[in-house]
Amino acid sequence: MAYPDDVDVFTEKLNKSQTGRDYVVEERIAIAGGYFDGLLRHDNINNKTIRVYTGPRFTGEEIRNYSVSFPDATPWRRIIRIFTAAPEVYVTYETPGDTVEADDINAVQVSITATQTEVERYKASGQIDGGSFTREV
Repeated sequence: MAYPDDVDVFTEKLNKSQTGRDYVVEERIAIAGGYFDGLLRHDNINNKTIRVYTGPRFTGEEIRNYSVSFPDATPWRRIIRIFTAAPEVYVTYETPGDTVEADDINAVQVSITATQTEVERYKASGQIDGGSFTREV
């Protein structure tokens, strides 16, 4: 689907913890065809804290058939490959916080530009009354 049908979704970044303690994060990941291969949402993950279960909060079956790696250009990111017949898994890990990089800002700029384009397209379509959007009640 093209924009605007496929709306951009951004993961909230975690600032460095003010308490000095790591954040504990749990991600729900959908498994398709017995396999998932992708980036975890947050950065600077302590690999030793990664756990994968079929249920939330360390419930269900523990999945041990996974691997973790990192991209050479962005070693603060983590790629996880999970192999399971379960339809979804929950990955728990600890992180001191995220690293905001140029790619994050570029993604926001692309989203803003797409939104501006759609607003201009809508304005040009003639569906605006007196400078404001019309709305049926």
